[in-house]
Parts: sequence; structure tokens; C-alpha cells
Amino acid sequence: MKRSASLLGAVAAAAMLASSPAFAEKITIGLSSEPTAMDPHFHNLGPNNAMARHIYDNLINQDEKQRLTPGLAVSWKPVNDLTWEFKLRQGVTFHDGTAFNADDVVCSFERAPNVPNSPSSFGTYTKGKTVEKVDDFTVHFKTEAPYPLMANDISTIPIVSDSVGCSASTEDFNSGKASVGTGPYKFSEYKPGESVVMVRNDGYWGDKPAWTEVDFRPIKSGPSRVAALLAGDVDLIAGVPTTDIATLRANDGIQLSQGASNRVIYLHMDQFREDSPFVKANGGGAIKNPLLDQRVRKAISMAINRDAIVDRVMEGVAIPAGQLLPEGFFGVSPNLDVVAYDPKGAKAMLAEAGYGDGFELTIHGPNDRYINDAKIAEAIGQMLTRIGIKTAVETMPRSVYFSRASKGGADGQPEFSFILVGWGAGSGEASSPLKSLIHTHDKAKGFGSSNRGRHSDPAIDAKIEEALRTVDDAKRQNLLAEATEMAMESVAIIPTHFQVNTWAAKKGLRYVARTDEYTLATGVVKE
Repeated sequence: MKRSASLLGAVAAAAMLASSPAFAEKITIGLSSEPTAMDPHFHNLGPNNAMARHIYDNLINQDEKQRLTPGLAVSWKPVNDLTWEFKLRQGVTFHDGTAFNADDVVCSFERAPNVPNSPSSFGTYTKGKTVEKVDDFTVHFKTEAPYPLMANDISTIPIVSDSVGCSASTEDFNSGKASVGTGPYKFSEYKPGESVVMVRNDGYWGDKPAWTEVDFRPIKSGPSRVAALLAGDVDLIAGVPTTDIATLRANDGIQLSQGASNRVIYLHMDQFREDSPFVKANGGGAIKNPLLDQRVRKAISMAINRDAIVDRVMEGVAIPAGQLLPEGFFGVSPNLDVVAYDPKGAKAMLAEAGYGDGFELTIHGPNDRYINDAKIAEAIGQMLTRIGIKTAVETMPRSVYFSRASKGGADGQPEFSFILVGWGAGSGEASSPLKSLIHTHDKAKGFGSSNRGRHSDPAIDAKIEEALRTVDDAKRQNLLAEATEMAMESVAIIPTHFQVNTWAAKKGLRYVARTDEYTLATGVVKE
């Protein structure tokens, strides 16, 4: 057990430009999307994971390019084919003064995949691994087969306290009762929909944060975020609306930071039910689910004009996608191109599949999670309607959407038939989306944890699993690329584009753009 211890108001802009940059020790940050809970293990979702980085440390950290650096572990290495040894950092204390040791690591990895009612658990990173305490500052992670991506997976799991956090409920974290970590900031206040306030941990073991207090404010509306920045109500905003980027760039009182992310925006399709709830025959009658047919899925992909989405919906601030990760990431295939826009070919393929007269479909998506998410869903709905698939569009707040999309249907199955969603590779390489989105859903093994379309192909599963146990980097890269090619050929999902993210700060501040899209107070630099 533990030892003790797009509103660019001229007036607001002018007022901001007239004042010289003077910064208090407090910083206020406007977020485009807030976390769904303060429990760091509740939901494997970008806003949650980013917020957790302030209060909690991981054994291994990721820098702005997702390169691995020491965190609560000072070193890690395989000691045999089935065992990795992690040496833990000594002299670290939790915010309540309790000393950090191996007990916290063991219980954190036991808790992470098993939080009740999790919309998307961390099981994709923890399953298949057992952790054993060797001594207070040494742990062993063991697997049934060689597992070269151990460090990448371990870098995704926040470490909570054995004394307080591991037996706590999500409600305990939300109230602050259990929100005790070793990170650079301490929990102060959480008001869902209003703010998350943190104060500096002056006893932090690493680099001391620049800010004594951080106030994160969720501001769903893009124009409202811009207005808040220009009015001086916030010092930095995430998710700058694409329509405002050019105007903000010309404003001498604003500093923009921009960078491509590893987040793919994609479509999941119901591939497990013959009677799919939001797929109907023309006129609204029953129909055998057309999405089970690979030709129909391919026709849908051909009907999507990705260049138009990038140019018109995203204002040019995005990259068309033909696979799961953009160029430059480990496991990307050099053989895959973006699917060409071909509405005539799409109609012909629908006819070949027996749906020449089309059918009716509803696309569901969030309206406050991804850049222009509702607009993208509307655009895709129009594109599909043009080829004869009469498509309705329904979007909703992400706080409602993810739970329904994951388990809102009968017997806890995914509720929707056709959804817009995004995935950022938390581990920084292709095994993350492959085993989470493409592999057959298998809760016990941690595969397919976010496979809301329930695509299943034993051959692709086998290729993914082979890659995960292949130690040689070059061979593993090729296997991941091959698995990606197989997934794209079977149209397991339909990627549309990769996000390019933009932050804006008042003059004198700069944000270090991150490929994981996280907005971190520790990434705000004074200039």
C-alpha cells in the first residue's frame, strides 16, 4: 500500500491594439470543445486527454510532435521478448503530499480500461498487458507475445493515486475529491459548460509552469471565441474558425499558431445489422441494410468531393485524406491515393449493387467537436443526395452524441447507421486507428473500442495483430501499411480529410502547435 507523504468587432480590435501587452500570472484560454469529465480514464477523447495532462503525468510523455520523452518513468526497455521494465522517477509527490511509487502505476493500469459507462475506453492501449510491481520504483509490463509498441501505448495512460484515485468514481473526479495527480497544475474548480480552473503546482518535479492560475472556458461558438479574444476576455483561443483566419492574420494585435494534426475526419457505416435503424427504402419503408455491401460503401466514398470539402467548407485549411494518417507518420502506406470524386461512377456502382433507385439515410454527427463538423455533415448529405441516396442530417452536442453513437442502441450497441467522427492517433502511429477503428470489436482484448460501425474482417485483424507483435521497425511499418491498404479496399471506414489546427493569442503570446491537437497551458509561450 501507499506511504504517506467570425466576429471581428472593430471596436474590440481597436481597444486591444491600443493597449500594450501586459500579462498577469493568470491565463484564460477559450476552448472549442470541453472535456466530458474530469476523470482522466473516463473517455479516451482529445479534450479529456488534453485536460488530464495538466493535473496528471504519464509514465512517458509526448512532445508537440508526439515524440516520446521521460515522464514518471525515467527509463524503459525490454528485458526479454515478453517483458518491458520501467524505472520510475523517485522523489515525486502527488498534490496531496502522498509519495508516488509503483502502487500508483499498477492500480492506474487496472482502472483505466474499466471505468463504468465509458463511451470509449483506454482498453485499446492496456488490454493484453499485465503490470507487476518489482519494487517501489520498478514495474514490469508483460505480454503474451512480443510487443514493440509498448512505450507508445504506455504514453497514453494518466497515472492517478492509489490512495485516492484508483477506487474513486467519475463523480469523485468531477467534484475534485479524487482529482489528485502529480502534474504541473492542481485541480481548483470544474463547472461543466462554464470553466475548469487550475492552480500551479509549485512542487512540480519538472519544469515549473509559467502561469500561477489557468482558467479554461469552453466557448462552443467560433465567432464568440474570436470576439472573446478581441475583447480581452481570454488570452488564447483554440479552434480558430476557418472563416476568420485570414482576417486575424492581418491583425497586428493577434498571434496565430498553426499546424497539421494527425486527426482524420471519417465516416463509420453500420456493417453488422441487416435492419439498420436509420436506413430506409425510398418512401421510408424497411430495407435490408445496403451498407453491408462493399460496393455501396465504395459508391458513397466516390460520391464525396473531398477537394470541395477542403476548399469550400474548410476554407482551404485541411488536407484531403485517403487513409488513416497523413504523410510522415509511422505506418502510412505510400500506395494509397485520395479516392477520386466520381458521381457518375458512384451511381453506376449503386446500380450494380442493386440500388439504382437509391435509398434513404440519416447521417449523424456532432456540432461542437471538430472543425466545421456540422457543415461537413451537411455537405456530405448533399453529395449523397445527388447520387440518389436521399440523406437527412442530424447533429447534436458531443456530450450527447458520443454516448448514443457508442451504445445508445438496443443491448448497448451503437445507435446510429452512418456517422461523422474523427480520430487522433494518441500513440502517434498507425496501430492506434487500426486497432481502435478497424479491428473487429472485442472488448475483452481491447480491440475495436471505437469501431462504431462494427466492421469485421478476420484477414485484416490478423494483419494488425501480426504488426503489433513484430519487433523489426521496417517490417512493422510495412505490415501496418498493408493493413491500412486492406481496410481502405474493403471500405471499412471512409476518410474525408485531415484537420489543420489554428490557435490565436493576443500579442506577446504564442502557442506551440501540436500534432495531437491538445491545447495545453504549458504550451503557451511569452514572447
